[in-house]
Amino acid sequence: MSKNIVIAIDGPAGSGKSTAAKNLAERLGLIYVDTGAMYRAITYLAIQKGIVNDRNSVIELARNVKLKLKFENGITRVFVNNKEITDKIRSAEINDKVSDISKIPEVRAELVKIQRKLGEDGNLIAEGRDTTTVVFPDADLKIYLTASIDERARRRHKEFLEKGINISLDEVKANLEKRDKLDSERDVSPLKKADDAIEFDNTNISIADEIETLLKKIKEIDK
Repeated sequence: MSKNIVIAIDGPAGSGKSTAAKNLAERLGLIYVDTGAMYRAITYLAIQKGIVNDRNSVIELARNVKLKLKFENGITRVFVNNKEITDKIRSAEINDKVSDISKIPEVRAELVKIQRKLGEDGNLIAEGRDTTTVVFPDADLKIYLTASIDERARRRHKEFLEKGINISLDEVKANLEKRDKLDSERDVSPLKKADDAIEFDNTNISIADEIETLLKKIKEIDK
């Protein structure tokens, strides 16, 4: 890149935000920030401590946790309190609870502080459900990825099967529909397309073609 830029990618669950962001980060040499992994980490800890339904305890947890992300070899490694939990935050149980945790305003406020700190020096690409509207509203480029609910369910179901998680396609689709509703209707930082974001529907496009299209958009601003 010829200049320090911040790229933000938003969109619903299963729309390919992580895949696009990782590929673009590797191609352009940018720092990759998976904001969703942060909320998953807090959700995992809350479940482990048995405090998922104790709002005040979850808020206290978010305020005191030491959270660190490392992007290595195409994988976001997640550490909390110096312990790696990368392989533990992508379960169906986390998927089912993460929207409930992420809608807590005080939790979002704490994690947004961390995310914005990471973006102070630029050269960063961040993805998550409010990166274009709340975390980086002044990003150099905002991308809103989307896909049909059936395609998103198919992708997420495939991910579960590859990890040995036995869950039906119907269950995955129902979970995504629930998350879409919760994410779009929450009072704080709801899922929505920023007015100045580029919307990209990747339902019927290959990952390779998607990345090439997005690279062209980035090159247009990197002049």
